[in-house]
Amino acid sequence: MGAQVGGDLPGGPSPTQLAVPLPPPPFVTAPGLANLRDVGGYPIAAQSKGSHAAVKRGVVFRSAELSKVGEEGVAALRELNITHVFDLRSAKEFSHGKDGESFHGHTDRMPTGWEAERVFVPVFLDQDYSPAAMAERFNAYSDGTEGFARAYSTILDAAASPDNAHQPFRTILTHLGSSNPPSPILVHCTAGKDRTGLICAIVLALLGVNDEIIAHEYSLTELGLASRKEEIVQQLIRGEALFGDRPRAERMVSARYETMIATLAMIRQKYGSVESYVVDHCRVSRETVERLRKNLVVNVSDAGGVVD
Repeated sequence: MGAQVGGDLPGGPSPTQLAVPLPPPPFVTAPGLANLRDVGGYPIAAQSKGSHAAVKRGVVFRSAELSKVGEEGVAALRELNITHVFDLRSAKEFSHGKDGESFHGHTDRMPTGWEAERVFVPVFLDQDYSPAAMAERFNAYSDGTEGFARAYSTILDAAASPDNAHQPFRTILTHLGSSNPPSPILVHCTAGKDRTGLICAIVLALLGVNDEIIAHEYSLTELGLASRKEEIVQQLIRGEALFGDRPRAERMVSARYETMIATLAMIRQKYGSVESYVVDHCRVSRETVERLRKNLVVNVSDAGGVVD
């Protein structure tokens, strides 16, 4: 498997300050691919005396877009045994050529030599990426924690809209909640931050991971995007929506612990619970949710080993 690397938290409590120990930041090195990490390994509430539960490793991976992945990156990705790549971007995001004036992904093609199946599941349809809609979304991001929560509310609405034939979140959750153990997947958008961050947070919440740990996982994106931060900021400040406004552009690239805490609170206020959003709005059956839990929760002994 590609090398896993760690680092310090960009915000929020340190692992030692949380009620339960956390695994090190589970980044996987794949040259040309930013923000690649395993969403597994995080603890869930104790199931019985002497054992604890955790999210199964090696099933759900997340990353930024794949356009810069070459042979070395493909070799690392193949070691992860990923069979499906769920692409949350809109068609317009990968329609820009490499010389385009957008920071969005450059291609809808899979890296050469990688056999994984690409599944196009856009959160936003083409019309949602008009200049006016983009400017409104960028302005919401720039308002700080509550602005992000408002913007993330629009993502939740778009992902569950009956008008979205792709039903991105339902498609991903259905794969993970299949009758047979699901094969490993990669979920990505452009930076692997907002849309990807939301679906990963939803999965973790459904499995019983607490909010503080979900927010910790979300905040790791600041480490994961460090190598591309300046590139993204420069593209944003050259665009119409945030022209010349570096502080606001930098806030948009952030992935702060507090943002996910506020977002989870918003979901519960708006929908009642994460599961209610998934069942009542994304129209995922409760049976699928239960299978997802069965597929992705493993028992771990106090000694740290997986219990069969």
